[in-house]
Formats: sequence, C-alpha cells, structure tokens
Amino acid sequence: MSEQLQLDRGAFFVIAGPCVIESAELCLTVAAHAKSVCERLDLPYIFKASFDKANRSSVSGFRGLGLDKGLAILSRVKAELDIPVLTDIHETQQVSLVAEVVDILQIPAFLARQTDLLIAAGRSGKMINVKKGQFMSPQEMANAVEKIRATGNSRILLTERGTFFGYNRLVNDFTAIPIMKSLGCPVVFDATHSTQQPAGLGGSSGGNPQFVPLLARAAIAAGCDGLFIETHPNPKVAKSDAASMVPLDSIERLLAQCKAIAELRASWAT
Repeated sequence: MSEQLQLDRGAFFVIAGPCVIESAELCLTVAAHAKSVCERLDLPYIFKASFDKANRSSVSGFRGLGLDKGLAILSRVKAELDIPVLTDIHETQQVSLVAEVVDILQIPAFLARQTDLLIAAGRSGKMINVKKGQFMSPQEMANAVEKIRATGNSRILLTERGTFFGYNRLVNDFTAIPIMKSLGCPVVFDATHSTQQPAGLGGSSGGNPQFVPLLARAAIAAGCDGLFIETHPNPKVAKSDAASMVPLDSIERLLAQCKAIAELRASWAT
C-alpha cells in the first residue's frame, strides 16, 4: 500500500465506514464490503471509524471502544484487508499513538480552529483530513491549511459537511467545494453528516439519510475529489449516528451513480 495512498487514481476516492468502532466484526464486515465495491468500480478506498466520539450530544451517548481497543481493531482492518484507515483525533496527546497505526488523521469539525491540534497533527507527517467547522466559511479554512503547512506538511484534505443554518437541519453550500479547492487541497464531501439534524432527537442527532444520494451526486457534479460516507449493515441498531447512516448494501448503487457523474464531469473540462 503506497504511503501516498494514490488518491488521484480513480474518478474520485471513497472514505467509508461506521461512525464508531462498535466491534472488530462490524469493522471488518463493513471494510470488506466497501473494499469489494470500490475495487469493482476502480475507486480508491479508505476505511474510517472512530475509536472515540468526544462530541456526543448527550453524556450517555456511546463514544466507542477507546484508544487502545480502537487502534488494535484499526490495525487489524488495515493488515487483514490491506487498505488505508482513517480515524479522528481530539487531543494533542493522541497524535503520536494514532499516527503509528492510521494513514490519515482526521480533525473533527468542532476542532477545525484548534491550533495546537492542527500543528501536532501536521508534525506527524501523516495525511490530515480537516472537516470544515459548521461555524466556518470555506474561505476561513485557509487558516487551518496554513497552520498545518507551517509544519512542513502539505498532505491535507478538506471536508465539507454542511453549516448550521436553515430550518432545523444542516444546509450545504456547494460553492464551498471550488472555494476550498482553490486552497490547493483535495476536497471531500461528507454526504451523511450533511443530512444531520444536530441534537434533533434531544439526546442525539437526527437525520435525513434519504437525501444522501442527492447530496453526494450534487457534490460530485460540483467537483469534489472524494466522498465521505458513514455506513452500517443495519443503521437502525447503530450505536452512534443511526439517524444519518446509509445501509451498507446501498453504497454500490450510489457510488456507481456518482462515478458516472464524475466521468461526465471530466468530459466537461475537455
């Protein structure tokens, strides 16, 4: 597996997996299915899952299996399936340990302005995926990019995931994609979190996953370089973000549609 991940090999790349690490069995099941789909469609694939979701709506919300167990499972997924893996970091102390296992360190949206975390992540030398804060304009992401680049690390992805504005849900501004691409970084679209209703169920977030295909197709047409999708064999029983994840058996049709749009998009540029 190339350290550079070869993310520019296909029509776009795919980051997909469950919201949190519930078990090794779940992660291996999701990763194996998504890898198979992406191989058939000739799309680069990165598995994602969080060992800890530190920003749950409620103190009783399931956060994951923790750092040690989570990294052990991510290491197993990476080794057994020979695929790159991505996970969130929330504190500077986590960076060195997580960087020993994963290929991409992800900065959660609520932490996109945290200077110390961005710099520590940049110094790891790993690829960094920074999710745009719901409170940030796409232009403001230049500051996050500058902080990481100041460490000498230019391996940066930027992810659009909607903004807090509108009627009880996140709203997406697709002009954010070309604006962030102008910063010289590949841009990812988070199709599942973009359908969230933050804390919409009181103690947890609600969602409208029926709109995931619509938003994903629109983002590909708008020029995004990658798709971020949270998926689960049975979203109704998922322990985190159950209201916005898409069924695992539906991702092939969605990705095939998006690939067709990406290929048409490429023809527009010729």
